[in-house]
Amino acid sequence: MKISQTLKQKKKILVIKLSGSVFNFKTTSQLLKQYAQLLVEMQTRVQPVVVSGGGIIARHYVNLARSLGSDESSLDIMGIEISRLNAMLLSAALGDSVYPVIPSSLEEISIACESGKIIVSGGLHPGQSTNATAALICEKIKADRFLNATDVDGIYNSDPNKNPKAKMFKEITIKKCMDLLNTESTQAGSYDLMDIVALKVIERSKIPTWVIKSDPKVIRNLVMKNSQSGTKITA
Repeated sequence: MKISQTLKQKKKILVIKLSGSVFNFKTTSQLLKQYAQLLVEMQTRVQPVVVSGGGIIARHYVNLARSLGSDESSLDIMGIEISRLNAMLLSAALGDSVYPVIPSSLEEISIACESGKIIVSGGLHPGQSTNATAALICEKIKADRFLNATDVDGIYNSDPNKNPKAKMFKEITIKKCMDLLNTESTQAGSYDLMDIVALKVIERSKIPTWVIKSDPKVIRNLVMKNSQSGTKITA
């Protein structure tokens, strides 16, 4: 009876891929505290698992190393290390609310989930974007929802930064999303909203997924108020 009650009370797990754009050369402690406050607030309803992107700092290092002749595998590892540094920054803002170790594998994340604390990770495997990493984490820990928080409002029919007439999808099928993204570069540091690996994982495990603006207010409204934000990816 006690075991049954415990299982019923177990919180749903929410995985958030946090855009690398949050972590840049102008990032302030105030901004990181806003995200930390949001995650602590969310923890009253769900168990947040955050995957930090590498962002402009990772791209800066990757481009420098590429110009010096580094191979793509080495550049992937460099990007992962920088995403883990970003994870450490966010962890510092979370204080005692965060799991004290930045996980380095899917197995470590599974173990960390047993703590009930907020988990913050960076990249895990060379050759995979942090989007793909977040999708694999969802699959591994049977997350209830995946939020890909990006530097745009959702998925558009063309790049909204280049095309002012681009239209955002409220919903998009995985197939349509793949069609839009099939020309995306696989070089280290070039990943954007989603990539084929992430979409394949979402498809095979039927993970409820949203692409939304990486803004504390937008994330809060979606999670805490169930507002209709961004783009929902459907089967």
